Amino acid sequence: MVEATAEVHIQLPSRPEVTQQHGYFHAGATSSIADSAGGYAAFTLFPEGTSVLTVEFKINLLAPAEGDHLEAVGTVIKPGRTLTICRLEVYGITPTTHTLVAAGQQNLIQVDSRTER
Repeated sequence: MVEATAEVHIQLPSRPEVTQQHGYFHAGATSSIADSAGGYAAFTLFPEGTSVLTVEFKINLLAPAEGDHLEAVGTVIKPGRTLTICRLEVYGITPTTHTLVAAGQQNLIQVDSRTER
């Protein structure tokens, strides 16, 4: 039996509002798109009428996040009935480079959309 898998890519263009004092993408922006990419990847495998919430995530900042934009990749590595586990990767993209700037893992839970607040 082949397990279902999913992958989502999200891009964030560079602009002053998402950078820190040295001009790099802020860790908060880097973490946010990683969290969103993983969340949407998990969500693609959930049944209709449900939604997704992050339970926890861990991110390692590997290099200064710089480039024309960031690209986050969320990949489901273990879908589950209770928790779904995703791998998170964020790349700094320029016309000539594709640099891994952050990597992490995330646990997500499926929730009933009718009971969401």
